[in-house]
Amino acid sequence: MRNTNTPVAVEGYPFIAGFAAVAALLALLGQFLHFGFFIPAALFLLLALFSLFFFRNPERTTPAGENMVVAPADGEVIFLGKVTEPHTGAEMEKISIFMSVFSVHINRAPITSKVVDSFYNKGKFYDVRDERATFENEQQGLVLESATGSRMVVVQVAGLIARRIICYAKVGDQLTRGRRYGLIRFGSRLDVYLPLGTRIDVAMNQMTVAGETVLGILP
Repeated sequence: MRNTNTPVAVEGYPFIAGFAAVAALLALLGQFLHFGFFIPAALFLLLALFSLFFFRNPERTTPAGENMVVAPADGEVIFLGKVTEPHTGAEMEKISIFMSVFSVHINRAPITSKVVDSFYNKGKFYDVRDERATFENEQQGLVLESATGSRMVVVQVAGLIARRIICYAKVGDQLTRGRRYGLIRFGSRLDVYLPLGTRIDVAMNQMTVAGETVLGILP
């Protein structure tokens, strides 16, 4: 998996380098031509710094515990409840986590598991707080199976600004709880579907930390 030992996600390098290069070029042009390039150069420098901030990739300490499910994303819990999971058709407990542009956008495996299925739906880009996003937005999902046979689904949902879902995990991969498995660029949502009977340990509007906050305990 990528980004294991990088303080900034590699997917951010082109943005950081590109904005910084334009800022440097404009600053040089301003010096040589004695023209007002200072403001646009400063704007591109700010974009480079924001990209550095956005693609930050901090280390996390993942708690240990059998059947413990941790948050796959930093953000705010915006939905809790029983639903029919669209891909499997099973009734499950759903937890939705909203990531703003200020959140860390690296996604982490919620449980030690095997990837038994993967699906991708090309779709629209509604605001992820709109329930239509569940069914109509672009999304990438994984069906995970724990060592005890419990199955859960984790779905990366693109949003109004987010236009690029990146998922490193493939069917057959073994994931360790808290391991980085992907990211979404510029604001988005993670949906976690847990089997009925799971003990839910988070509340609405709670802020989560990927790889650290315990969402619940599988039955």
